[in-house]
Amino acid sequence: MMNNEIKDSGSTLERFGQNKIIPDLLKEEILLSLSYYPELLATPIEFRILDPSIKKSVMLAQPAIGTLLNTRAKRGYVIKISRYFKDETHALPIEKIPREVLIGWIGHELGHVMDYLDRSIWEMAKFGLGYLFSRRYLMQAERTADLFAISHGLGDKIVATKNFILDHAHLPNRYKEKIRRLYVSPEETLMLIDEYKAKL
Repeated sequence: MMNNEIKDSGSTLERFGQNKIIPDLLKEEILLSLSYYPELLATPIEFRILDPSIKKSVMLAQPAIGTLLNTRAKRGYVIKISRYFKDETHALPIEKIPREVLIGWIGHELGHVMDYLDRSIWEMAKFGLGYLFSRRYLMQAERTADLFAISHGLGDKIVATKNFILDHAHLPNRYKEKIRRLYVSPEETLMLIDEYKAKL
């Protein structure tokens, strides 16, 4: 695990871009997030900024469709990133979101990739259906991604991401309630961080 990001030079970070397609717009934040997951060095991942943005989401990690029939070691992934962080009246460019929040958000999506790595194609299909149609399955999947991020040193940034969403003045209350209902809260995340540290 690598977490001394402030001390890292650009050339050091570049090595985490192996087997990755990274847009220039968020290049540094993506490389910094990847630096917490050295085990993903050989994993092909495309980071794709979408405009128009993803419906009902800001970021989304998925297997690359064309690689699903490959062996697990050769499977690729796509992390889709909305071009704008939208609320009812505003459209904040994604690059204007605080850096710590972006690193945590991307780090959470990389947690999903970690969760996908050892799943067979049938397990991935079950995961997709469960995520779409089962509230309990969705909650567990999001918690698992958070746990991967926490165990890789991104706990503080995950908390910053959750607080950014819940404290954002212009987001609809119904969206915030959905986040509170289905995702791990900042308070519980802090407890998970403490539990993880106690095991070290």
